[in-house]
Order: sequence, then structure tokens, then C-alpha cells
Amino acid sequence: MSGLDWGVLGLTLAIIILYGIYRSRGSRSMDDYLLAGNSLPWYHVCLSVMATQASAITFLSAPGQGFSDGMRFVQFYFGLPLAMVVLSITFVPIFHRLKVYTAYEYLEGRFDGRVRSFTAILFLISRGLSTGISIYAPAIILSTILGWNIYWTNLIMGGIVLVYTVSGGTRAISHTHLQQMLIVTGAMAVAGYMTVHLLPDGVGFGDALQVAGKAGRLNLLDFKFDPNSRYNIWSGLIGGFFLQLSYFGTDQSQVGRYLTGQSVGQSRLGLLMNGMLKVPMQFLIILVGVLVFVFYQFRESPVFFNTQETDKLKQSVYATDYNLLEIKHGLLTTERQKGVVNLQQALNSDNETEVEAARTQLQQADEAIKENRGAVVKLIQKNNPAADTNDTNYVFLRFVLDYLPHGLIGLLIAVIFSASMGSIAAAYNSLASTTIVDIYKRSFRPDASDGHYVAASRWATAGWGVFCIIVAQFANRMGNMIEAVNILGSLFYGVILGIFVVAFYFKTIGARATFFAALLAEALVILCWQLELTAFLWLNVIGCVLVVGLAWGIQQITVNSEQRTTNSE
Repeated sequence: MSGLDWGVLGLTLAIIILYGIYRSRGSRSMDDYLLAGNSLPWYHVCLSVMATQASAITFLSAPGQGFSDGMRFVQFYFGLPLAMVVLSITFVPIFHRLKVYTAYEYLEGRFDGRVRSFTAILFLISRGLSTGISIYAPAIILSTILGWNIYWTNLIMGGIVLVYTVSGGTRAISHTHLQQMLIVTGAMAVAGYMTVHLLPDGVGFGDALQVAGKAGRLNLLDFKFDPNSRYNIWSGLIGGFFLQLSYFGTDQSQVGRYLTGQSVGQSRLGLLMNGMLKVPMQFLIILVGVLVFVFYQFRESPVFFNTQETDKLKQSVYATDYNLLEIKHGLLTTERQKGVVNLQQALNSDNETEVEAARTQLQQADEAIKENRGAVVKLIQKNNPAADTNDTNYVFLRFVLDYLPHGLIGLLIAVIFSASMGSIAAAYNSLASTTIVDIYKRSFRPDASDGHYVAASRWATAGWGVFCIIVAQFANRMGNMIEAVNILGSLFYGVILGIFVVAFYFKTIGARATFFAALLAEALVILCWQLELTAFLWLNVIGCVLVVGLAWGIQQITVNSEQRTTNSE
């Protein structure tokens, strides 16, 4: 990066952090520190909710997902708008009426402390692990740009966010989210424009979409019902609905965002606007990845996008083998370029025979490139058994650094950093609030002062920051990060949602039945995942249905047993 890029990056991040600290001055009570005094308007709520979900993973892995797998990942979000409607009708008014700090406080009044603590622990485990991945995502950037050791980079990245999270609490997070989302939206729109602008002369946006379609990258809708398919319209509408309902309705990192609303109406409006804006935003981000794929059809792509690993190969005993594979890759990409030019000409002349011939030529070239790339991956593994061999997380970053103009590079790196800071800060805050409110205050110090709890929240934030940084050190083993985060969530969110569904809609089911049903359901969900019985999105449905069904069954057995005991007496 140039001096201009570093200047843009530093200035953007400094403005966000300093503005957040400035707007959060005076946060001394629990209400201020954890709920921002319930003072924020709907647009703050909306952008804060979006920023919490849109981490650096979104802007690194989602374009990489579009590059490697096309548009079908968008179907993952199809259940989101419906989930926002359900949340606005049910969850939001209940949480506001009870004036809770966390979603799990409600469960003790409805059931007992055991159910509340178990649900809070499930959240803490899932959010703590996911936040570790969110720290690793921007650490990749510094590691790639500066050649820093990834472990030290994780430590630096995770530590920076603690500064304004510990000092300012929720108010700082919400105000920085406003700036972050405005910067993110503008910068990603510019990135999409520049990707099309960099295509060869005579190749416009429409031509790029035609090439992407023939290459199988515009696979937006899949109506086939297949439980083993990760992304189709049914897994998105049903599995995605349950995942989003649980994430936004029971995950404290999101509940804490809309509890800051001035009123029920402001919180509802913020969530509904999130439902309307999130799917188009995600569509455009993945489309940028598809456009990058088309761009590399006309240019030579890196044989492996993670340059750290290829640089190590060049200095190893496998350097000669790698150089030969790199030369072969150049020849194969030349063949691919010929195929895509032939395809474009055939499409322009509307000659179906030539279109099919060119597409076959392009597919054969792609298969040969994949085979050659597989040989490179094997060399990387031989040279470094702990290497990260899934380079989809590096695709967009490599494109930005290699082809975009200086200044814009710094802005896009700032986008990825600021998005990461927003989601990590919200996660730190939610982990701390759940720990203090649902564990510490309830079980250890129920009658302390507000000042004591604010201080304890700061210490809890720092403690969870250390934990998440440790998790980040192992995140390179988890593959594509956006999938890894959602898989982790799916292991827990369905069960958590099931507990809340029982709480809201099955008033005759008691605490004991719910607790044991949740324990058993969680074990069964993990077993389903380990045995790979279904795609991960369906784990959310399975977990929720198991909790409701098992709780109802256990409650019936308990009631019948008590009736028999009473009759025998």
C-alpha cells in the first residue's frame, strides 16, 4: 500500500473511533453502558443491527464465495425479512415491556434460573467462538499486506477494538456503527463499479453477466428440495428463517442493538428496515465477487490467492516444482482467455452452436486450472502442514491490492477494518452484558451498585476479548469464514430459539421439561452435525423442533406421572 492508502486508512479509522468515544462520554450507569439509555432512533437501530451482522467476514469471504460458487449463497438470507416481521410482533414488545438488559432475563421469570443460565451459556459459547473468527478476518489483511505473523496480528486487531468498547459501552458501539455502514455502503458500490470498469474494452456489465451465467455463477435460485444441499430456496426460507429468528431474537449481540431504541415503534422500524435492506446489500456484495470472477477470465489469475504461502514455497525445497506449476498455470489461463473471448463473440452473434463450443472450451480450461491448482495446494501442505489452503478468503483482498487505484485501496481496507470493529465490539459488549447480568449479578453480587456493575462489565469485556483472541489463533483451520461462522451458529441457535418458542407460545410447559429437552436437543444437534446427516442450515430447524417436541413430551410424562401418584394416594 502507498502512503496515500495508509493515510486514508488511518484517518477513516481515527474518525470512527474518536467519534464513538466522544458521543459515549458520560456513560456511567448500567442503562447507559449496556442500553445507551434507550435513546436511539430507528435509523441508528437499523444501521447498528446491520453493522453487527456485517463483519469483515462479509466483505472478505462473501465476494470469495461468489467468486468460487456463484450467487446461490444469497438464498441463505431469504428467510430474513419474514424473521424481522415475527420479531417485531412478538420479541420486541416483550423485551421492551420487561425492561431487560439481556434476552435471557425473561427466561427466569417464565421458567427458572437453571433454564436462564443454560441458555446464556449456550450463547456465550457460540458467540465467543464466532467472535474469534471475526477477529481473524481483518487480521488476514494486515498479515497479507505487511507480512506480519498472523498470531501477533490477531492480538493487535482484537486488542484495538477493546479501547472504545471498554471505555464507551453500547453508546459508543451504536454511534460508530452509523459511520461504519455509511462508509461501507459507499466504498463497496465504488468497488463494484471499478470491477466493471477494469474489464477489457467492449466488455460491459451486461456482457460480464452473460459470461458469468454461462460459467454457472448466476445460480441465484435453486428450487430443488434437497436437505443435503447447503443453499437452495427451501433451506434459505425455512432453515434461514429459523437461524435469523434465533440470531436476531435471542443472540444478545443483536438484541442489545434494538433494545437501545427509544420505543417499541423505533425498535420495530429499525428491524423491519434491516429486513428490507440486508438481502439487496448481500446480493450486491456477492455480485462483486462474481464480477471479480469474470475479470479474471480475461486476465491471468494468481495460481493461489494467499501470497504468504506461495512466497514460502518460492523459498523452500519445492521452489522448482512450484515454478513449473506457475508456468503451466500461465499457459492454461491463456487458453481460458481464448475461450472466454470466443464465448463473448458467440454470444454477440447469437450463435448457439458456437456458444456451446466456446463454453465447453472454457469449462475444460477451468478444469485443467483447478487440477493444476490442486497440485500447488499439495505442495503448500507438504511445505507447511499447518497452512491455510482455502484461499477464497483472500480473493477479493488480492484483487483490491493488485488492481484498484491508490486511495481507494486504503478506503476499502478501512471498510473491512471498520466492519470488523463494529461486529467485534458488539460481540464483546454482548458477551460482557450476558456474563454480568445473567451470571455474575444473578449468582454472585445481586445487590451491588450501578458503578460496581459498570466496572465489572469493563473487566468482563476485557476477559472475553482475551478469550476471543485465543480462538482467533485457530481460525485458519475452519475454511471459508462466512460458512464457518454460520455453521457454529447453527449448532446452538436452533436450541436457543426452541427455548424461547416454548417460553412464548407453550404456557403449560414448565421449567424442568424445558431444561432437559434443551440438553437432549443440543446433544442430538451436535450428533447430526458430526454424522453429516443434513446441511447445516437445517440444524436450526431440527434444534428448535426438538426442543419444543421433547419439552412437550417430557411435560406430558411428568403430568401423567403426578396424576397417577395422586390417584394412588
